[in-house]
Amino acid sequence: MKSAKELMQEGQAALKQRTYYTAFPESPKAYTEGSTEESQDSFARLLNQDFSEFKSEGAQAWVGTEVSPYLMTGLGIRYPQFSTETLISRAETAQMGWRSSSPDQRAEVLTDCLYRIQKRFFDLAVSTMHTTGQGYMMSFQASGPHANDRAMEAMSMAYQELTRFESEVQFVKPMGKFDLTLRKTFKPIPRGLGLVIGCSTFPTWNTVPGLFANLMCGNASIIKPHPKSILPIAQVVGEMQKAFEAAGFDPYTVQLAVDTLEQPVTKELAEHPSIKLIDYTGGSHFGEYIESLPGKSVFTEKAGVNGVILESVNQPAAVFGNISFAASLYSGQMCTAPQNIFVPAAGIQTAEGSLTFDQVVSGIAEAISGLANNPKMGPFTLGAIQNEATAKRVQSLSGAVLAASSVENPEFADARTLSPAVVAVDAADTATWKQECFGPALFVIRCKDREEALALAAQSAAELGAITSQCYSTDESFCEQVADAMNAAFAPVSFNFTGAAFVNQHAAFSDFHVTGGNPSGNATFADANYVNRRFVWVGNRYA
Repeated sequence: MKSAKELMQEGQAALKQRTYYTAFPESPKAYTEGSTEESQDSFARLLNQDFSEFKSEGAQAWVGTEVSPYLMTGLGIRYPQFSTETLISRAETAQMGWRSSSPDQRAEVLTDCLYRIQKRFFDLAVSTMHTTGQGYMMSFQASGPHANDRAMEAMSMAYQELTRFESEVQFVKPMGKFDLTLRKTFKPIPRGLGLVIGCSTFPTWNTVPGLFANLMCGNASIIKPHPKSILPIAQVVGEMQKAFEAAGFDPYTVQLAVDTLEQPVTKELAEHPSIKLIDYTGGSHFGEYIESLPGKSVFTEKAGVNGVILESVNQPAAVFGNISFAASLYSGQMCTAPQNIFVPAAGIQTAEGSLTFDQVVSGIAEAISGLANNPKMGPFTLGAIQNEATAKRVQSLSGAVLAASSVENPEFADARTLSPAVVAVDAADTATWKQECFGPALFVIRCKDREEALALAAQSAAELGAITSQCYSTDESFCEQVADAMNAAFAPVSFNFTGAAFVNQHAAFSDFHVTGGNPSGNATFADANYVNRRFVWVGNRYA
């Protein structure tokens, strides 16, 4: 295993170069410790038990309401619940020791955290499956190596900024007959306690960047997971508390605050005056409330309505296949999944001849049906629907060319599954498409021409937010127009993706996840601003 110093050097180099880099390979074959079978057995032993992997002294209750989207039964796992004052008091006590540590000490402890989490990758895969509905391979990658990479990315950026300036200098100013000499010290001072609010679909991937950024900058942190997706991040917290304790720091530097949908505690925590930093992933309405809180430094990833401009292509089958996979992956329950496909009313030109608008719609629908009905691919690509409300919303869509339908999972007969619906709609019918429809749904929008398609896609990104966008065009000049217009709305564009490249994928150390410039969120994984707002530079002068 590489040392913390080596990881920080590699991480900073990768951040600058923006090429492919990973410290944690995404293939399960790269890891000899653990196995799927062992983790399935471990998961079974956790069911209907009190969770005991992190400290539970002083718990006021034991709660847990998670339901497996595959088994469609409650997990029965109960977690220790603490009062807000207990959480805050312990965090403030832990903060006193952690804020005094150096960046190098923090990097050592957090690197140990990453390696301890690595040993649990197979456990995290199973627990993520049964709380989110992700397929096994996505669960392994997203909650394991990809999450660790994002955590390390935030650490590397924070380490870079924390060590940007000299910690001590001799200041000499010539004054004519004498020199003014002062000793100056410069310290990055942590802003205070952090709160990280998790989401139900990616309980670790979306949580660890803010958590590790906070900790690297010296801020003790409380994680408030979604009540329906606690287990994966609870396992992470358990390993982190062990790492802090082994290094001689207070294990309560990292804590988990669990609640239920019926008795939420998020607002109580967020509004507490001791909480200075808030990271949030979730719906826009609550995200706007978080952003409105005074006296807080807030980092949000909210909802986005991601668009695809389909203007001209070489191989329509490859394009339709790529779009269908991107829309079907985890049943569209990804913040990067496409939703709206803008197509000229006259159709599109291809290397195989022209296609009418209706043929484009049919091509996309057929590609989705083909994937969903492929027994070796469909069930494992789609995964399961995390929330029943998502399924009901998609099933209630009217006018679908292809209706959402259940897909049999050979491993889990009771799994809540749904293939994407495809709805053809006129551009003027904004009540149908100009809003987020989270989950497996695609709206193919008939536009006057390619100019209107671009204008609507850019307007949607600016008004509703977009984390990703996509364009298919063989016209280089039009691609430049698309890049200019979408980038002006602070949305990145993926051009002409086919094969193994999908719009959903964002690579740590290379792709900025969320730009922070449109309503989909105000922060970016991970630029300098993502970490610099978590501490303050203070200089002292000595005569």
